[in-house]
Amino acid sequence: MALNRDFLMGFLSGTVVGAVGYRLYEQNSGQLKSLVQSNVPTLSFQSPRGELTVEELVNQKERLEDLIAEKKAVVSI
Repeated sequence: MALNRDFLMGFLSGTVVGAVGYRLYEQNSGQLKSLVQSNVPTLSFQSPRGELTVEELVNQKERLEDLIAEKKAVVSI
């Protein structure tokens, strides 16, 4: 199989872009992790489900409804 010039240039370009992207990711990994974690909702139950009060359930429901509304607003933009 003969390798043509276009294939070699594409392979070389992809390799360089991948290496640069990986280097940037490694340099900024702390910032990226904090950015991702700050945007991921935390749905944690501090007590077993059977022991949650009605007030705790209502608060979680409201928080989830707010998150859903935010996501719908972002998608509709």
